[in-house]
Amino acid sequence: MKGLKKQRRIQVILVAAIALFVSTALIGYAMRDGINFFRSPTQVVEEPPAPNETFRIGGLVEEGSILLGSDDQITFNVTDGNAVVQVAYKGLLPDLFSEGEGMVGTGRYVNGVFEASEILAKHDETYMPVEVIDALKEQGHYRATDGGDTTY
Repeated sequence: MKGLKKQRRIQVILVAAIALFVSTALIGYAMRDGINFFRSPTQVVEEPPAPNETFRIGGLVEEGSILLGSDDQITFNVTDGNAVVQVAYKGLLPDLFSEGEGMVGTGRYVNGVFEASEILAKHDETYMPVEVIDALKEQGHYRATDGGDTTY
């Protein structure tokens, strides 16, 4: 009788371990396309990602670089102070998008151009995404506008 209880306990533990492994593998598989890594323009220039890799890029919109094309096609440059990456976007830009301001874009880097599928801009006068602040600080080009480096 004791041998049967011990065998049953081992079976339950084994089934639970297999279920845990399978569920972890399924969650990882489901999230493989939903995870977008952030890169600064310097990181993109130094180690260009594969053309099929979706990621986020952030920095400051370079002064004088916004060009409006036909069919809602917009090109501009994003910089972190050390490197510049050209961005191409088709669609409407956020209202607060402007030159010299922070932005984050999601898309792919193809033939030296970041083809954005989404562009995000700051949502008020003092906000800048944390990733952009960190990238600018790393390059030594961050200047706080509110007296500190607090984000809201």
